Amino acid sequence: MNIQSLPPNVINLIAAGEVIDSLGAVVRELVENALDAEATRIVISIYPDLWWIQVADNGKGMSLEDLKRCSLAHSTSKIRSVNDLWKITSLGFRGEALHSIAQVANLEVASRLKGGDDTGWRIRYHSSGEAELIEPTAIAPGTIVTVSNLFRNLPVRRKGLPSTTQQLKAIQTLIYDIALCHPHVTWCLEQNDRSWFKISPGKTALQILPQLLNRVHQNDLQLLTQSFDTPSLPDNLSSIENQSTLELVIGLPDRCHRRRTDWVKVGVNGRVVRSPQLEQSILSAFARTLQRDRFPVCFVHIKTCPSQIDWNRHPAKTEIYLHSLSFWQEKTAAGIEQALRINTDSSASFHHGRVVKLLKVSEEKSTYNTDEQPPIKTAKSRDNLGLLELRAVAQVRKTYIVAEHPNGLWLIEQHIAHERVLYEQLQDHWKIVTLETPIILNQLTPTQVEQLQRLEVEIEPFGEQLWAVRTAPELLAKRSDCGEALIELSWGGDLQTAQVATACRSAIRNGTPLNLEQMQRIIDQWKNTRNPRTCPHGRPIYLSLEETSLARFFRRHWVIGKSHGI
Repeated sequence: MNIQSLPPNVINLIAAGEVIDSLGAVVRELVENALDAEATRIVISIYPDLWWIQVADNGKGMSLEDLKRCSLAHSTSKIRSVNDLWKITSLGFRGEALHSIAQVANLEVASRLKGGDDTGWRIRYHSSGEAELIEPTAIAPGTIVTVSNLFRNLPVRRKGLPSTTQQLKAIQTLIYDIALCHPHVTWCLEQNDRSWFKISPGKTALQILPQLLNRVHQNDLQLLTQSFDTPSLPDNLSSIENQSTLELVIGLPDRCHRRRTDWVKVGVNGRVVRSPQLEQSILSAFARTLQRDRFPVCFVHIKTCPSQIDWNRHPAKTEIYLHSLSFWQEKTAAGIEQALRINTDSSASFHHGRVVKLLKVSEEKSTYNTDEQPPIKTAKSRDNLGLLELRAVAQVRKTYIVAEHPNGLWLIEQHIAHERVLYEQLQDHWKIVTLETPIILNQLTPTQVEQLQRLEVEIEPFGEQLWAVRTAPELLAKRSDCGEALIELSWGGDLQTAQVATACRSAIRNGTPLNLEQMQRIIDQWKNTRNPRTCPHGRPIYLSLEETSLARFFRRHWVIGKSHGI
């Protein structure tokens, strides 16, 4: 016979090689087990050149009986029957991790059950997953897993892996992704017995992301959390939760962006996954808000009914089948659009409260006192979008509009603010109208003629190297330089590019004097646009000078008597 069954040791080694394929895979599996054990502090130590990894957590821990069974093939506490596969609520569930690690490395686990007796246990495992050495050990409640001599029986695997630097970078990215999904956890990572990096806990991903990205502050980000009814499920599945949530953290396009799409991330029920469709929805939602060749900072975390997700697609569980994908694409795009609108900034009242506390502390040690003032009120919101009430007060150098609001003032660049207004109007109402007098263009190439025809502009030959244009976009048809604008449109690009070019040419030019009524009209139109932070080319439209910043700059919170030495 040519076809024969493989021996168990070969089967186990093949399966282990699929689950544990790198240093990062070991870290991923052990960290997921720690999170499933409700750990709030995880310490990871790595000696990459020695192929040694240790993960310590303060989770629930394991009893001695559980310790004996945890590394046996397909042994898990997460699921019990086939029906449980359709309602996965944990990060691990296959019972493969520890058994696979034991197949390709030396595995040792020490654990003490939280709420149990005061005795902890340490077990070293055989490659089959059976306990090889059992002894009591002094340990705090939680678990410490030590993996050494990784890929001892797969030398080719060691040689085929990327460099140490690349593997460490992959581990760092992995921990960043997990930390975003589990912001309540404290992370400490050590490399070669030296501190590598730490991540402090927070309430949401909004507090975590600034710790991961250089030069990004919490004020550069916007958090939006929405709840929905769980989308409809297939008939053969039943929902165990009625509510789904969408948590969205975006980098404001006028403050932070990236040269790559490396910070467009999608998380589903506690794990970052690859979802090309959702990632494309994110990029499309940021269209015409960033500069050319710049990409957004965005983290989307979907929490939905477990029966909506099938995790059995990829060994590392980075690819999933997500039911109602179009529903989540729509909600993600709508959430980003809402988050991009201008919201009132609560930082004013926060800083005011902090100053009052400092003064109260100083008051106890000094002869002066201060009466606590009520917090600075935030501006009234409109249509639940938090749009500020802006009042035009002046024009600077015939370029910038000075607008006052209850918390300070803004400088608004009049041309690009008007450009944003016109661009969104063109998006909603792109209209081609008939010209009263046809415009004659000359020296056009066939490509230029085809481009105008694609934009639904009526153009026909009018002689040798001459063309008559009989229709044009409505905004351009009223301009004296309509011919030049049509030539500009003929240079290429899609409809969106043509709309941007039309808006740019039609917007009020810098250097144009405006009265207060004209400035107010531009402000009112601009603040109600969908993406008021940047122009269609990605340039920031306004500069915010908040009252709290002005007060700090002019030292208005100083106590005058003390500053004079009294």
